[in-house]
Amino acid sequence: MGRIALWAIRLFVCFFLVISLFLAASGPAAAAPTGRELRQTPVVAAVAAVGPAVVNITSARTVERRGSRGPFFDDELFRQFLGQDGPAPRQQTQESLGSGVIIDGKAGLVLTNAHVIAGGTSIKARLQDGRVLEASLVGADPDFDVAVLRLSGGGDLPQAAMGDSADIMIGETAIAIGNPFGYTHTVTTGVISAVGRSLKHEGGAYADLIQTDAAINPGNSGGPLVNLAGQVIGINMAIQAGAEGIGFAIPINKARRVVAELMHGGRVTPAWLGVTGQDVDVRAARYFGLNRPRGMLVTEVAPGTPAEKAGLRPGDLVTAVGGTELDDKDQFRGALATSTVGENLTLTVRRGEKELKIAVAPAAFGEREAAALAASRWGLTVGFGRGVAVSAVTPGSPAARLGLKPGDVLVQIGGEKLTSQAEFIRAVYVNRLNRTILVMIERNGRGYYARMGVE
Repeated sequence: MGRIALWAIRLFVCFFLVISLFLAASGPAAAAPTGRELRQTPVVAAVAAVGPAVVNITSARTVERRGSRGPFFDDELFRQFLGQDGPAPRQQTQESLGSGVIIDGKAGLVLTNAHVIAGGTSIKARLQDGRVLEASLVGADPDFDVAVLRLSGGGDLPQAAMGDSADIMIGETAIAIGNPFGYTHTVTTGVISAVGRSLKHEGGAYADLIQTDAAINPGNSGGPLVNLAGQVIGINMAIQAGAEGIGFAIPINKARRVVAELMHGGRVTPAWLGVTGQDVDVRAARYFGLNRPRGMLVTEVAPGTPAEKAGLRPGDLVTAVGGTELDDKDQFRGALATSTVGENLTLTVRRGEKELKIAVAPAAFGEREAAALAASRWGLTVGFGRGVAVSAVTPGSPAARLGLKPGDVLVQIGGEKLTSQAEFIRAVYVNRLNRTILVMIERNGRGYYARMGVE
């Protein structure tokens, strides 16, 4: 009897414990997260971390407009890709909208796209808390499409954490924050679709870009592309014309290198190889055994340049830079423009039936290189005083055929305004591969436009 009673007591205790545990686990307040906690996703946390450092940039400038489609479509880069229709242009003061991200809160430094503030005479930034601060341009480089602004009077501002774009994983979540169509602090999400992409634009191509399907619209330009750790991994810049879900961003590692140069001297030193080339036609593609025309055919290698020292020759076909295939010479120019002076580039070259790997380190393109290239390729020698004046013209050269004379003042070359030696160096660099160049000349107080053909 005693044993039975003891067994019954033990059974009762076990049953009580089981019931107690079940009720505790199923109770309404048993450590279950609240509705708000359930919605605190990694995306929400990342936006909360970076959002306060995102600014809405307004840049006032004098522009030619064809119609009234709002300030968002007056984003210069988006006009290139989306096109523009309408009546004859007229000059007026225009406010264009873009985005930026604060990278140094104490110094008030903002990273954005160069095309967002191009030509701006008055730049302002609106913070997430509603404050509007004046901004001044520290420096910009259109080849990289990167600009740095300095905000005034903001005190210690929020700043975004920087990530490592070399550590990007294809398929990981990407978050774009910006001001599309003027809707401030808009968040869109997607994934990293690819890296190492190139994107053509007027006069060349941007190279080594991040591709994402996170929506990037006019007004998003200059805003951050963010990972789930709340770190900036890219700077949004453009979308692919005629395609949804294809956007591009500048890798943050590249942007930071550009920022360092802009902070040091207000400009980026162009990289230079000393090679001239042309696009590949069907006959050349067949000769080199290609299934389609692609790459850049080398037509000239300047003596004493990095290209010559590395062993490049006229007749070589450059098919890839750093492992990224080239479609044409614009992509070659884009890859070179975004390279770093002194750091080796690996070129994949076809020479006859052989495929070679050639390492070449770009040199700085400066005063001497610009003068030599302008003289050899265009037959043009200039001096600097009141603007950029022609001092000599080589007989039979493109400049001579154009009708240039000593004493003419060069106002623009290929759309690049010329008021200083630095601007002349940049104009020569940007137009060094072009076969046709639009030149604006001032002679006897009158301005003329003419096209210079380069053989």
